[in-house]
Amino acid sequence: MRPLAFVVLLPLVLIGCEEKKQAAVADIDAGKAFAQAQCVSCHGLDGSGVAPGIPDLAAQEERYLLASLTAYKEGKRTHAALQDMASGMKDADVRNVAGFFASLPPLKTAESAMPDVLSPYEMGEVASAICARCHGEAGNSTTAGIPTLAGQQPRYFVSAVRAYLEGKRSIEGKEMLRELNRVDMESLALYYASQTPARREAPDFGDPAAGEPASARCGGCHGAQGVSHDTSTPILASQEPNYLVKAIKAYRDRTRQHSVMLDTNTDEEIENLAAFYTVQESKAAESESVTVQNLAERCDRCHGAGVEQPTLIVPKIAGQDRAYLINAMRAYRDGKRGSSMMHNMSLPYSEAIIESVASLYASQPAR
Repeated sequence: MRPLAFVVLLPLVLIGCEEKKQAAVADIDAGKAFAQAQCVSCHGLDGSGVAPGIPDLAAQEERYLLASLTAYKEGKRTHAALQDMASGMKDADVRNVAGFFASLPPLKTAESAMPDVLSPYEMGEVASAICARCHGEAGNSTTAGIPTLAGQQPRYFVSAVRAYLEGKRSIEGKEMLRELNRVDMESLALYYASQTPARREAPDFGDPAAGEPASARCGGCHGAQGVSHDTSTPILASQEPNYLVKAIKAYRDRTRQHSVMLDTNTDEEIENLAAFYTVQESKAAESESVTVQNLAERCDRCHGAGVEQPTLIVPKIAGQDRAYLINAMRAYRDGKRGSSMMHNMSLPYSEAIIESVASLYASQPAR
């Protein structure tokens, strides 16, 4: 997968990585007594979160529990109740309660209670059925004036949909877009980003050769042949020519706003430019489908069964509460939970990835 996807996925691989701390041997009985007095109302004496969003602690890595409690104690992680409790804990209390929960057997969850596993690609493929009526199979438009979505940059796709919804761009059938939530939009973006754009013949207007010199001004953002490398910049190669003409004129005439796209080309120059980009060979923005299986391959490098991390403190996430996993990954993404090795997951379609990964690991047996 290209570097973009790696940037998105690396935080999921490294979730929970904290500084390694050496711990003395825990007193399990003392830890149990402390848990009975302070922890059971949220985590239960068996280490099971009593409500969605509260993590299961049973059989969790002792080093991770110790590092987490220490982070709350030192104010490096935010949670009002935990910070209040941890601030009064002695180092021995922290060590003992971490050792107690780590010593518990893994929780068993009934198969019927396991969450459904959601995949961004598969959700996007299902949602694309309504788009295919206008944009063609797999997003390859065959209708004049209707843009091709296949291979398009995902960040741009999401921003474009939002622009239509907010009235910054005009489109027929906007009501259909209102049915999409954030995860739907992001899933569609990821699905279309991995589709292969179809090659196009030259349109019956414009001169591709004459349009090439004019494309020099566009290449800095859109790439030399219209294949951009930035997730927020649209790919123009192999795009539907009538749509390109309409879009470029809209920027020129200020009916579509953009701080950079202030084109002053004539109608003839615009048609030549559109013809040039139409005949350029394009490619998918994502080199492989963003399925939950692909995501898991990267996460399992640190979080998989049997993986030893002598230099990293990595939590077990199999069988963990789905809502908690979502909240934890959002906290890393939004900079609310610090880690020297975590990357920021601020890409606009990261909700779809977060929910998919959380569903996958929550559906696995705890270990």
